Amino acid sequence: MFVKSVLDDWRSGPIDQKLRATLGFLEKLTLAPGEIGRDDIAPMRKAGVSDQAIEDAIYVCTYFNTIDRIVDSLDFEVLSSETFAQRAGNFLREGYL
Repeated sequence: MFVKSVLDDWRSGPIDQKLRATLGFLEKLTLAPGEIGRDDIAPMRKAGVSDQAIEDAIYVCTYFNTIDRIVDSLDFEVLSSETFAQRAGNFLREGYL
Protein backbone atom coordinates (compact mmCIF):
# COMPACT_ATOMS: atom_id res chain seq x y z
CA MET A 1 0.00 0.00 0.00
CA PHE A 2 2.84 2.39 0.86
CA VAL A 3 4.64 1.88 -2.47
CA LYS A 4 1.41 2.19 -4.44
CA SER A 5 0.47 5.44 -2.72
CA VAL A 6 3.89 6.93 -3.46
CA LEU A 7 3.87 5.72 -7.07
CA ASP A 8 0.35 7.06 -7.54
CA ASP A 9 1.36 10.54 -6.33
CA TRP A 10 4.73 11.19 -4.71
CA ARG A 11 3.69 14.79 -4.04
CA SER A 12 1.10 13.72 -1.47
CA GLY A 13 2.34 10.22 -0.60
CA PRO A 14 3.61 9.33 2.88
CA ILE A 15 7.29 10.25 2.36
CA ASP A 16 9.56 12.64 4.20
CA GLN A 17 10.39 16.14 2.96
CA LYS A 18 13.91 15.17 1.94
CA LEU A 19 12.64 12.55 -0.49
CA ARG A 20 9.77 14.76 -1.69
CA ALA A 21 12.18 17.64 -2.46
CA THR A 22 14.59 15.27 -4.20
CA LEU A 23 11.85 13.71 -6.34
CA GLY A 24 10.68 17.18 -7.38
CA PHE A 25 14.20 18.07 -8.47
CA LEU A 26 14.65 14.76 -10.31
CA GLU A 27 11.36 15.21 -12.12
CA LYS A 28 12.52 18.56 -13.46
CA LEU A 29 15.98 17.17 -14.27
CA THR A 30 14.31 14.41 -16.29
CA LEU A 31 11.63 16.44 -18.06
CA ALA A 32 13.38 19.81 -18.51
CA PRO A 33 17.13 19.36 -18.00
CA GLY A 34 17.95 22.57 -19.86
CA GLU A 35 15.98 24.57 -17.30
CA ILE A 36 17.86 23.30 -14.24
CA GLY A 37 19.74 25.96 -12.30
CA ARG A 38 21.25 26.56 -8.88
CA ASP A 39 17.88 27.63 -7.48
CA ASP A 40 16.48 24.15 -8.15
CA ILE A 41 18.77 22.66 -5.52
CA ALA A 42 17.61 25.06 -2.80
CA PRO A 43 14.46 23.06 -1.81
CA MET A 44 16.58 19.96 -1.24
CA ARG A 45 19.08 21.82 0.91
CA LYS A 46 16.24 23.46 2.85
CA ALA A 47 14.77 19.99 3.50
CA GLY A 48 18.14 18.83 4.83
CA VAL A 49 19.40 16.77 1.90
CA SER A 50 23.19 16.54 2.00
CA ASP A 51 25.39 17.57 -0.92
CA GLN A 52 26.51 13.94 -1.27
CA ALA A 53 22.88 12.75 -1.44
CA ILE A 54 22.10 15.40 -4.07
CA GLU A 55 25.10 14.30 -6.13
CA ASP A 56 24.13 10.63 -5.77
CA ALA A 57 20.55 11.37 -6.84
CA ILE A 58 21.78 13.23 -9.93
CA TYR A 59 24.04 10.31 -10.89
CA VAL A 60 21.28 7.72 -10.45
CA CYS A 61 18.80 9.87 -12.38
CA THR A 62 21.30 10.43 -15.19
CA TYR A 63 22.07 6.72 -15.50
CA PHE A 64 18.40 5.74 -15.54
CA ASN A 65 17.54 8.41 -18.09
CA THR A 66 20.44 7.37 -20.32
CA ILE A 67 19.46 3.71 -20.17
CA ASP A 68 15.82 4.60 -20.79
CA ARG A 69 16.70 6.61 -23.89
CA ILE A 70 18.94 3.84 -25.24
CA VAL A 71 16.20 1.25 -24.66
CA ASP A 72 13.64 3.49 -26.39
CA SER A 73 15.91 4.14 -29.36
CA LEU A 74 16.62 0.42 -29.83
CA ASP A 75 12.94 -0.50 -29.36
CA PHE A 76 13.60 -3.08 -26.63
CA GLU A 77 10.69 -5.25 -25.56
CA VAL A 78 9.23 -4.49 -22.14
CA LEU A 79 8.99 -7.68 -20.14
CA SER A 80 5.84 -8.72 -18.33
CA SER A 81 5.53 -8.31 -14.56
CA GLU A 82 5.74 -12.08 -14.19
CA THR A 83 9.02 -12.25 -16.13
CA PHE A 84 10.48 -9.38 -14.11
CA ALA A 85 9.53 -11.15 -10.87
CA GLN A 86 11.03 -14.43 -12.06
CA ARG A 87 14.30 -12.84 -13.15
CA ALA A 88 14.61 -10.75 -10.00
CA GLY A 89 14.84 -13.92 -7.94
CA ASN A 90 17.54 -15.27 -10.23
CA PHE A 91 19.54 -12.03 -9.97
CA LEU A 92 19.32 -12.11 -6.19
CA ARG A 93 20.54 -15.69 -6.08
CA GLU A 94 23.13 -15.62 -8.88
CA GLY A 95 23.99 -11.97 -9.48
CA TYR A 96 24.18 -10.33 -12.89
CA LEU A 97 26.97 -12.47 -14.31
